[in-house]
Amino acid sequence: MGVPERPTLLFLLSLLLIPLGLPVLCAPPRLICDSRVLERYILEAKEAENVTMGCAEGPRLSENITVPDTKVNFYAWKRMKVEEQAVEVWQGLSLLSEAILQAQALQANSSQPPESLQLHIDKAISGLRSLTSLLRVLGAQELMSPPDATQAAPLRTLTADTFCKLFRVYSNFLRGKLKLYTGEACRRGDR
Repeated sequence: MGVPERPTLLFLLSLLLIPLGLPVLCAPPRLICDSRVLERYILEAKEAENVTMGCAEGPRLSENITVPDTKVNFYAWKRMKVEEQAVEVWQGLSLLSEAILQAQALQANSSQPPESLQLHIDKAISGLRSLTSLLRVLGAQELMSPPDATQAAPLRTLTADTFCKLFRVYSNFLRGKLKLYTGEACRRGDR
């Protein structure tokens, strides 16, 4: 076996560093535009959803958690300015991050937290931090100037009362709005 090509080596190295929350300084600046990166996070979210889906009566959350609505009106989405899409994705990621952290706190206070559930919560926290960092590199945060952020329509939300619903929303958000936004931003070359 030969030594992997330099871009492949950088890609593999960045995949190792991203879950740790470490800055990936030598990573290609448009790593989020590589569909394999986003697909990895989507797969992790789907695995968490599948693990919790098998538990019809639990694991339940001891209180309801507010999460972003993941429904996408594709006609309206295509008509939105990239700045409006960025605001919606940032607000959604922020709310999801808060929701997962709140679920982690609730889980820590439960009597016997399942180990596999804690693993998926930890992966989700790490994944959301990494995705936020990758979107910063893409330039999504720069598109959110203060006037645009205040004029944006309020984020539609719903509540989750089970870990299954929480992870379903997480998975759907990544497969839906985040994937749509990054795909369009990468095609347009917005950074």
